[in-house]
Amino acid sequence: MRYAYAITTALLLGGAAITVGTNVGAQTAQNDDRAMAAAAPRGAPMSFASLTERLAPAVVNISTKQTVQVQQQQNPFAGTPFGDLFGQFGGQQGGRPITREAQSLGSGFIISADGYIVTNNHVVAPGNRSAVVDSITVTLPDRKEYSAKLIGRDAASDLALLKIEASNLPFVKFGDSTSTRVGDWVVAIGNPFGLGGTVTAGIVSALHRNTGQGGAFDRYIQTDASINMGNSGGPMFDLNGNVIGINSAIFSPTGGNVGIGFAIPAEQAKPIIDTLRSGAKVQRGYLGVALQPLDESIAASLGLPKNTGELIARVEPGEGAAKAGIQQGDVITKVNGTPVSPDNTLSYLVSNLKPGTRVPIELVRNEKRMTVNATVGTRPPEEQLAAFNADGDDAVPTPDNDATEQSTRDSIGLAVQALTPQITRQLGLSQDVRGLVVGAVDPASDAAASGIQRGDIIVTANQRPVAQPADLASAVKASVAANRPVLLLVQRGNAPARYVGVKTTKRK
Repeated sequence: MRYAYAITTALLLGGAAITVGTNVGAQTAQNDDRAMAAAAPRGAPMSFASLTERLAPAVVNISTKQTVQVQQQQNPFAGTPFGDLFGQFGGQQGGRPITREAQSLGSGFIISADGYIVTNNHVVAPGNRSAVVDSITVTLPDRKEYSAKLIGRDAASDLALLKIEASNLPFVKFGDSTSTRVGDWVVAIGNPFGLGGTVTAGIVSALHRNTGQGGAFDRYIQTDASINMGNSGGPMFDLNGNVIGINSAIFSPTGGNVGIGFAIPAEQAKPIIDTLRSGAKVQRGYLGVALQPLDESIAASLGLPKNTGELIARVEPGEGAAKAGIQQGDVITKVNGTPVSPDNTLSYLVSNLKPGTRVPIELVRNEKRMTVNATVGTRPPEEQLAAFNADGDDAVPTPDNDATEQSTRDSIGLAVQALTPQITRQLGLSQDVRGLVVGAVDPASDAAASGIQRGDIIVTANQRPVAQPADLASAVKASVAANRPVLLLVQRGNAPARYVGVKTTKRK
């Protein structure tokens, strides 16, 4: 527990109303006047101006120029008298790929006077599989521009380290995020939407926030300080001016700020940045398992409390888990004595172990508890893990058949789910794409006949943005009631989106 209220003194000051020996377990309200007198904020800032003036010079704008190859469609008039005409003026170029330029924008911060800069990996990474980063430019607040060299990147934690050739630069230090508490003031500085240095303030909304993306680093500081696209890679400061987080992601159905932003904690980021700066390779522990959350129904069927441990969905042959005898269907409850929970996931606990370490692992199998000893391996590259964890030959998981989308399945033959940052990265989509990813298409449906495929993104339905399956279900329901097709705006990859009218079928 990160919170402890000093109520002992309040109890002892209760006077004659407290009888010794009869009210030993008496308690006070959490917001009791005397308890709150000690907890009330002291010295809350009237202004962040002085803090900003001191810190902003170390926060930079980062931009990249990229070359993207786009595969063009075959000339539909090839072999006809019009083939040459449309080949020259239709932009088809006989189906050969063409090269286009792309850009990305983000933020970063200087951590040394000689020009080392921290940012997110996704700020400086290629936008998709067919893109190549040609150059990285760092712009200081005084508008001086420098060509940056990529020193190292770590896709798993979404961190990257850059270097510019300069001296006597203003810089900032990492702080201790382990002492951060929910409710603490924080200040975010960055370059949202490509604007210059922008400052926002708020509080810490949650710690160790699990966003549901999975993986070892799904563990963020959540804040209500405004964070928007372009803030990625920028610092989150405490009121002492220390970097306690790196702004990395937002939760937003619309793409704009809704007061839910996420930052990589300094306690996670600093060791990785130090490793990259030393020129060493980041190594993490690995067991070789695919995991599934232990939800209420699964936990009940196994006779276990909810949120206690994680279910092993698959074991990779030849890795540490398989060699230790861990099997599909086991529930791992402890690693090296530490309970597995939503805050301390199995991936997080194992990844922070040094490869080669031998650790006891407690698990439940067929309602029997046992302990096995496993030797931790080395975590493979993220591309290899994506291939291991993918269902089939792409990165689109099979959607759950829940009630919110049953009408969508019945009426237009589509199974969809929310587009998460993880799926966005695995599909090579631009970070600003929003919508629902199609996980399955009924081959007998009008949607299939209209060309909609697994992996397509539904951006809007009946001209309204869709962020959750229920949004699409509502639009489909309205179209069914009106006895007309539902109008979908569908995007495939990073190509321009197109409208598709899909006929609906009334549920029988």
